[in-house]
Amino acid sequence: MNIYDLSQKTADRELTDILFERGTTRIERIVSSGETSDWYDQDEDEWVLLIEGEATLETVTPSGSEIVTLCRGDSLFLPANVKHRVTQTSAKPACIWLCVFGTFQTPKNTPAEAGASLSV
Repeated sequence: MNIYDLSQKTADRELTDILFERGTTRIERIVSSGETSDWYDQDEDEWVLLIEGEATLETVTPSGSEIVTLCRGDSLFLPANVKHRVTQTSAKPACIWLCVFGTFQTPKNTPAEAGASLSV
């Protein structure tokens, strides 16, 4: 699979491909173009890299809500149980996400207290 291949993307729904899955680790490619999401509250950590496009996410943590704007090349770590949703994705170019799910050690750029603050 070529991560930039958009031939399977339809205008009415987001496209998700599982690229790798072993144990508690899963890597997905997600392609969105104008789609938004409902709220997620996952029991697993998520690290996202926006390979192409622009997107806006809203997070809710113990310290309040935060709007995070991602541009091409930006990444974001979302600790388990941080409530979040995608509120905007660009259509042209489409958003190409590389998402890694699992249980990870806290990255150096994210506070140890899960959800205290998020870093782009």
